[in-house]
Amino acid sequence: MTLYHFGNCVALVYVPYYMTYKYSGLSEYGAFWKCIQAGGIYVFTQLCKMLVLATFFDSDSLGGGTGDFNFLAEFLRCSVDIADLLGFAVILSRIPGKGHSKLITAGLGWAAAEVVLSRGIMLWVGARGTEFSWIYIQKCLESNVLLIQHITTATLVWMFTRHDLNKALKPLVTILLVVTIFKGVWLEGLLSVLSFGPWSTIALKAFVASLIGFVSLHVYTGLAQQIGI
Repeated sequence: MTLYHFGNCVALVYVPYYMTYKYSGLSEYGAFWKCIQAGGIYVFTQLCKMLVLATFFDSDSLGGGTGDFNFLAEFLRCSVDIADLLGFAVILSRIPGKGHSKLITAGLGWAAAEVVLSRGIMLWVGARGTEFSWIYIQKCLESNVLLIQHITTATLVWMFTRHDLNKALKPLVTILLVVTIFKGVWLEGLLSVLSFGPWSTIALKAFVASLIGFVSLHVYTGLAQQIGI
C-alpha cells in the first residue's frame, strides 16, 4: 500500500512535467539538455539566495521558524526572490530558440529542478511511510501549480526585456512581475486572514496562477503576432 501511495505521488508530480515536455513540442527540438541547463541555473540562483539570506538577514527578522504569518519575514524573503528574475533572464539569454519553445524550456527546466530538490526527498522519505497522508497529495498538486507559475514568470521576464513591447503594456508586465514575486506577501497574508483549509488554499493558488498566466498569455500572443514569432 505504501509503495502504491508513493507511486501515485510520483506520478502526480512528474507526469504533468513529462506531458508538458512531450506535447509542447520540446521533445521535437531536442530541448532536454537545455532544460538541464535551466535547472543548473536554478540551483546556482538558489545557492546565491541562501548566501544572501544567511549573510544579511538574521533568524529573528525571518520569523525564527514560527508558524504564524510574519509580514516582515515574508517581505524580506520575497525581496530576495528578485534574484529569480535575474536567473530567468540568464536562462533566456543563454538558451537559443524562438517563440514559445524557449519560454517553456526556461520555465519547465526551472520548475523541474525545484520539484526534484524540494519534493524528491520528501516523497521518498514521507510518502513511503507506514501511514497514508493527504499532505503528500497536496504537495504534489502544489508542484503542478508551480509549473504554471514558473512558465508564466519566464514569459513575463522575456516580455519585460523586449524593446519592441508596446509601451502601453510595459506597466502591466511590470505589475504582473511584482505581483508574482511578492505573492508570498499578499497571497499568504490573505490566506492567513481567511483561514482557508489546505484544499481551498491549493484551489486559490491554482486560480491566481492561472489568472496571471492567462493575462500573460494574452499579452504574449499580441507581441508574438506583432514580431512574427
